[in-house]
Amino acid sequence: MTEYKKDLTNLTDEEYQVTQHAATERAFTGQYDDFYKKGIYVDITSGEPLFSSAKKFDAGCGWPSFSEPIAKLKEKRDSSFGMERTEVESKSADSHLGHVFTDGPEELGGLRYCINSAALKFIPYEEMDKAGYSDYKKYVEDGDAE
Repeated sequence: MTEYKKDLTNLTDEEYQVTQHAATERAFTGQYDDFYKKGIYVDITSGEPLFSSAKKFDAGCGWPSFSEPIAKLKEKRDSSFGMERTEVESKSADSHLGHVFTDGPEELGGLRYCINSAALKFIPYEEMDKAGYSDYKKYVEDGDAE
């Protein structure tokens, strides 16, 4: 198993605030909201693989939405802003990613991982080998998570 190490040195202020202080980017402003290229999304702080383009869908909520992650994420209760939600973080780097809701499409399993673009880095399918993500190409090709 690859070990992913957190690196905060090249983050923008927004990326830092989102990943380290659980901030939320404004709806419909993130670079991956209306983005549907083939590849994987990784934690911007560590490179840890998070989501496949095969599991991305348009939820119309203003943030990238996925029906399931590539691998297990950390989940914790979030009762901020008078709401009850489940926050999701990357497993290795503890980066705040967004939240998971149970209002996703039933045909995709019913979950909606609502994720901040600022927490993600996209690796195009054709660059996955060069970037060291060859083992994750199967998630893009067939969409099945572990």
